[in-house]
Amino acid sequence: MARGFRTIRDGVTAFAMLALIGLIAAKLNDKPDTVHAGQFHAADGDSLTIGTERMRLKGIDAPELSQSCERDGMNWACGRQAKDTLQGLVAARDTQCGGSERDQYDRLLVVCQSGGLDINGEMVVRGMAVSYGSYEREEGRARSQRAGLWSGTFERPRDVRLHERRQSGFDAARRFIGQVTGWE
Repeated sequence: MARGFRTIRDGVTAFAMLALIGLIAAKLNDKPDTVHAGQFHAADGDSLTIGTERMRLKGIDAPELSQSCERDGMNWACGRQAKDTLQGLVAARDTQCGGSERDQYDRLLVVCQSGGLDINGEMVVRGMAVSYGSYEREEGRARSQRAGLWSGTFERPRDVRLHERRQSGFDAARRFIGQVTGWE
């Protein structure tokens, strides 16, 4: 009986030690957030620059800068309005944007805050961006209030980008290069 208890105790102790080592390793792999504050420039409705740093607002997708949407039977420059809205939100002196991941274009993926306001979420609530995995509740609120994009019809920004890539021949060129180089 005592021997069985020791075996169980030793097993539990070994498991606890492995779990502790795993937690320590995970913590060591955490990269600290890179935080920027200052004069941000909105490149479009979900991209910012400060100095030479390019940033992408994490969890949202805004209309492309050249994108038009429809409202009340008329086209409106929703991409331009999204950019202007973001610029207004990041204009406050206390705005900070931070993140630790980068996207495929080497842009820092950030969440921006100003005066306690989550700017990423605010872009979605105002209907100037759609949720891209993180702001579903805010998107539901914008839809129900028919805010911004939801006041009419629009193409999702990712669909606009896909269409533009196909029109430009980028995908065909990429496939050709992949075939020639064997990088398919």
